[in-house]
Amino acid sequence: MSSVRKYPLAMRIIHWARAAIILGMIWLGWKMVSLGDNIPQKFEGFYPLHKSFGLVVIILVILQLSLRGFMPTPVLSTGLSRIEAVAAKIAHVVLYGLMILVPVIGYSRSSTFSESDGVTLFGLKIPELLAKNDALSERLSSIHAVLAYTLLAVIAIHVLGALKHRLFDKDKKNDPLSRMI
Repeated sequence: MSSVRKYPLAMRIIHWARAAIILGMIWLGWKMVSLGDNIPQKFEGFYPLHKSFGLVVIILVILQLSLRGFMPTPVLSTGLSRIEAVAAKIAHVVLYGLMILVPVIGYSRSSTFSESDGVTLFGLKIPELLAKNDALSERLSSIHAVLAYTLLAVIAIHVLGALKHRLFDKDKKNDPLSRMI
């Protein structure tokens, strides 16, 4: 059993940076799709920024998962009910899966869209994953949107669970926020 009470500083920084980036990307996604195609900033600013930060999310997830492999982390609180413990584990697996899947689907969508200039990481051209195929691009666009909203819902559940444990649990050992700040 690990005696570590907090996540290592590097993992905490990655967690909060990734959270801010994802929430910013969701806002950016809403903003860019609401703009008319006649607004240059939509394609010259918003889309490239959204794509770049999507790649950053993938990099941060891979980095954090790698760090978990060799840095000590706190164990799940023993004060949680069995249902809470199982729900926490499932939520984290789903979160990590979606944090990889949503940007990969977005990247694939951009690769397949015939009018797309591809994906850049803040100006650095990244190879496209798939051949141009507008029918596939449309399907990937729909999947990307559904999975992004699913990610947002799981994030909301994650935040509500953390707040529930911090504010309402009598056993303060259940407070996951104290381990992540």
